[in-house]
Amino acid sequence: MPSIEMSRPSGTRDQSGVQVIERAARILRELADHPDGLSLAQIAERVDLARSTVHRLVGALERERFVVAASRNGRVKLGPGLATLAVAAEPDLVREVHPFLARLSREINETVDLGVLQHDQVLFVDHIAAPRRLRAVSSVGSAFPAHCPANGKALLATLSEVELRRLLPPRLERLTPNTITDREQLLEELEAVRREGIAYDREEHTIGICGLGAVIRDAAGRLASISIPLPGQRFTGNEQRLAETLLRTCHRIDKALGSA
Repeated sequence: MPSIEMSRPSGTRDQSGVQVIERAARILRELADHPDGLSLAQIAERVDLARSTVHRLVGALERERFVVAASRNGRVKLGPGLATLAVAAEPDLVREVHPFLARLSREINETVDLGVLQHDQVLFVDHIAAPRRLRAVSSVGSAFPAHCPANGKALLATLSEVELRRLLPPRLERLTPNTITDREQLLEELEAVRREGIAYDREEHTIGICGLGAVIRDAAGRLASISIPLPGQRFTGNEQRLAETLLRTCHRIDKALGSA
């Protein structure tokens, strides 16, 4: 005997789908404000949802790599899946800036990167590798903690002290013995970055790799940073020449983008 299926009206399904998206977005925004991660109970309390609902939504977000484990005790944080979406959101900027990156790379014969700030990380959206056997290499879509590489520091320096204190914890992750882990010390360095227009990474993200970074801005106010990562032996003694070349390139880009 044929069975009878009671289907929900399509409008109800649409509303349910919208509600799921809204709830997932609330979870992602809450995690964006807590870079060290939150437990499911903490998320449930902050977004005012049942823990079972949060568990189901976080599971779906984990499968898409939009959130990942932040600790062994169940905390989660924003994941690399969001980086792919962020890269896709910047196609015009990448396309317009790429020729300048290529010219800069040829001029100094070093690797050049383009990055944007994603919460407390710098996301690489373009990369030109130096034609050298010994070189610094990253990849488009990768993300580094912003407090140690030069391009991350350059972008952090565009934020106010209030924003920085809200964004960065008092103790920062140590990646090498040279990493600045004290927030107050980093804030002092960012003041110098604002004055000079250039940020430096002295083996703070990766041992053996140093770098310089500076910010560019388009007419719409979008920010990105250009960095030159290179082996330490080619950095020491060449800082001024590299800084002048980088700043000159950034000025050309700002003019081309209509912000200078």
